[in-house]
Amino acid sequence: DVQLQASGGGLVQTGGSLRLPCAASGFTFDTYVIAWFRQAPGKEREGVSCINSSDNKTYYSDSVRGRFTISRDNAKNTVYLQLNNLKPEDTAVYYCAAKYTIVTYSTPDECLNGMDYWGKGTLVTVSS
Repeated sequence: DVQLQASGGGLVQTGGSLRLPCAASGFTFDTYVIAWFRQAPGKEREGVSCINSSDNKTYYSDSVRGRFTISRDNAKNTVYLQLNNLKPEDTAVYYCAAKYTIVTYSTPDECLNGMDYWGKGTLVTVSS
């Protein structure tokens, strides 16, 4: 079966860093786009970052660009989200998602749309 599991969350002070792995199983990892989303209490789900399956092109939301970095290790079936310079407004449940693709995507919206699989989230709390 398909499984996606985000982990690595926790409590960190403003300016700190976390690294969130997303471990995948049950599908051919390198043919899938992987994305990170987050949802804060009382707010809508937000697309945070996305990485293409072949050219490894990456996309970021305006609020995290320059602070967060997405990467993938196909040999380990894992995608990572490095969170640096954390702010209280980054507090949210973070989760990863995947979709099969035969193309690459040239815009953030195209990369983030239409995910096939969703994993369980991990909570990141940033103290002020």
